[in-house]
Amino acid sequence: MTDITTAGTFQLGDRKVNRLGYGAMQLAGPGVFGPPRDRDAALAVLRAAVESGVNHIDTSDFYGPHVTNQIIREALYPYRAGLVIVTKVGAVRGADASWLPALSPADLISAVHDNLRNLGLDVLDVVNLRVGGIHGPSEGSIEEQFTALAELQRQGLIRHLGLSNVTAAQIEQGRRIAPVVCVQNHYNLVHRDDDALVDQLAAQGVAYVPFFPLGGFSPLQSDTLSAVAARLGATPMQIALAWLLHRAPNILLIPGTSSVAHLRENLAVADLALSAEVLAELEAIGAEAMA
Repeated sequence: MTDITTAGTFQLGDRKVNRLGYGAMQLAGPGVFGPPRDRDAALAVLRAAVESGVNHIDTSDFYGPHVTNQIIREALYPYRAGLVIVTKVGAVRGADASWLPALSPADLISAVHDNLRNLGLDVLDVVNLRVGGIHGPSEGSIEEQFTALAELQRQGLIRHLGLSNVTAAQIEQGRRIAPVVCVQNHYNLVHRDDDALVDQLAAQGVAYVPFFPLGGFSPLQSDTLSAVAARLGATPMQIALAWLLHRAPNILLIPGTSSVAHLRENLAVADLALSAEVLAELEAIGAEAMA
């Protein structure tokens, strides 16, 4: 069995987490809306993840909505000591499955209480404020929103705060209001807009959690990536995840799946060592994509 601790750990707030975690987004139904096709399979994936050493689960109460958090509670409550559940607020789902911004202080307070109730918790480990739209971050003040969450933190409902889908300027603004323990942005082998930010946050001891680590709704495609994977006896997606682990020590991975077999495949990247030669080949893929 893979020992995911070989991929290393990182200090996330007051907890040390394994760098290979699990993203729960895919536990809901199609389009991250409604119940899963197979609830028993969803429960099994969560339990297998924790049994395999995963102690960092990423979720949100707008997945479903409510569905994913309720499944997490059913599968894992009472929660194992050391398990860190990270959630995010800043959106709601429309009746037509649309994703709608919900960034007023009242919206955020309601979302925090929804997460607490559906996860069965008295305090949330980490709450990320999700800011940007579906096409990525956009500049704008987050003072009102982050101040509202900082007040909930002072009330003892949240241990730590993070930011998602944000710009570097918004991160700095947030840090003037309250400590930021993690940033969750779009980043992968070919989407490298945050290269400088990753390094800056690493120097500051702040976790960087890439979403769409495998390319998003259109999986990464590259002849070079496929060739490297074939040489190393891995899948292209495993190589893409392994590159992220090598990219910076503050990167935490949260690949999601609704399959136990795929979960084990994702966690097996802890065993993948990439040589300097391989890393140079992979870096060239990113350079081509950014050109």
